[in-house]
Amino acid sequence: MPQFHYVARTSKGDLVEGVLDCPDRGSAIREVEKTKGFPIRIKPAGEAVAGTQIQNPSALGPQAGPLVQTLSHDQQHLFTEQLALLLNAGMTLDEALQILVRRMKHPKLHGLAKGLHQALVEGRSLSQALKDYPRIFEPLYINMVAAGEASGTLGDILKRLVTYLADVKNLRDRVQQALVYPAVLVVVGIVMVIFFMTFMVPKLMKFFTDTNQELPLPTRILMGVHGAIVDWWWAAALGVTGLVMLMRSWTATPAGRKQWDALQWRIPGYGSVLRHRYYAQFGRTLGTLILNGVTLVRALELIQDIAGNAYVLERMKLVQRSIVDGVALSNALAQQKLFPELFVDMLAVGEQSGRLGETLNNVADVYDRELDKQVKLISTLIPPLVMVGIAVVVGFVVFGILSAVFSMTKGLRPGGM
Repeated sequence: MPQFHYVARTSKGDLVEGVLDCPDRGSAIREVEKTKGFPIRIKPAGEAVAGTQIQNPSALGPQAGPLVQTLSHDQQHLFTEQLALLLNAGMTLDEALQILVRRMKHPKLHGLAKGLHQALVEGRSLSQALKDYPRIFEPLYINMVAAGEASGTLGDILKRLVTYLADVKNLRDRVQQALVYPAVLVVVGIVMVIFFMTFMVPKLMKFFTDTNQELPLPTRILMGVHGAIVDWWWAAALGVTGLVMLMRSWTATPAGRKQWDALQWRIPGYGSVLRHRYYAQFGRTLGTLILNGVTLVRALELIQDIAGNAYVLERMKLVQRSIVDGVALSNALAQQKLFPELFVDMLAVGEQSGRLGETLNNVADVYDRELDKQVKLISTLIPPLVMVGIAVVVGFVVFGILSAVFSMTKGLRPGGM
């Protein structure tokens, strides 16, 4: 029977290699997936001797930084989709990356595939290699890839990432489309206000002051706003710049980042979208890991930073400690008050029935639908709110001018004084 030399990565992240007696290469891949871990490289035993030898990454010394620094969202989606297709077609990670190196014609995608393949040859895992590209791959992406490596389901996880990236793009496009009309209204409103303040108001101010009449309160407020814009615009610009710099400095500290993330978590509307997206992603990813044999503690470790939020990360670390101490997952989540009661109750049912993984996926479906409702609601509310805001600003400017005109007209009428 033919022999195949394999290199695989175990659920603990260790590299193992050996020889299997299998009728064909496909059987060897399936055997490795069932017993050894995620297959990195599988070749007939005769070819393996001439293959690339695995090296100890710690013995390699410092590595040169990657040349690829950024990718567009579409490019990242394309790369992930192509890698997922190749892995799910039965190829090993080594083969899939080699094909991507040859197939990807775009310089950035070609460079990324080449850099990841080189890291694999050096003995590093794919998730470790992705950390060399922090401006391309967010922690959620890297942690999900690590989870796929640990569970031997990297192909399935990458398919989920393809869906996730498509959902993110769809969500962003929908929000952008919903904001196109309000944005046009805002621009028109700002142009109108600037026109009134820079052309109309100065001429009317001179006319109003020449009459020596007491002006109505709305007109005086309008003149004060005009004076502030003309005389103190530079102070406003400096103030905004200072606030932005102060905000960046504050969020650069661990305490500031945690407080800012906690505030975002509670912002009406925006915070609701963040929470529902996290609930759906948490349930889907944790359910997938558990169904693929990853222990609960290890799964929570892999996805604890899935939200990319320092406040949530701190809470999830406490949840993981409670699990280690023997507390049920539903009770641990309830203690942190991070998840809604419905989520916790459904989770408790799954624990009692012994179907935690399936229950988590069902919960994810529920919150996927809720997320869609939230986005539609916000998209529907934004245009009228923006129109009301513009109407208030423009209306006040017009009212301030007209009230002065009406006051002067009244003073010119017989018996109006």
